[in-house]
Amino acid sequence: MASIDLDKVLDTAWADKSLPEVLAAPVSALKGVSDRDGELLREAFGVQTVADLGSLKYARWAQALVALDTSAT
Repeated sequence: MASIDLDKVLDTAWADKSLPEVLAAPVSALKGVSDRDGELLREAFGVQTVADLGSLKYARWAQALVALDTSAT
């Protein structure tokens, strides 16, 4: 099972929300992502929510490539 420290990845206002609420939240709920960043993600990729960002095929492809990089270990 995966785990994550929500205080490290979520804006303070979202840290006490349920997982379904966080996944439905705008990407600006993520720590370090501004409302403007969210607008740009929406314009470029149609990303509106945290779930959309997590499901974005380009992000998944990039993660897979990083996982294949044996030089990083």
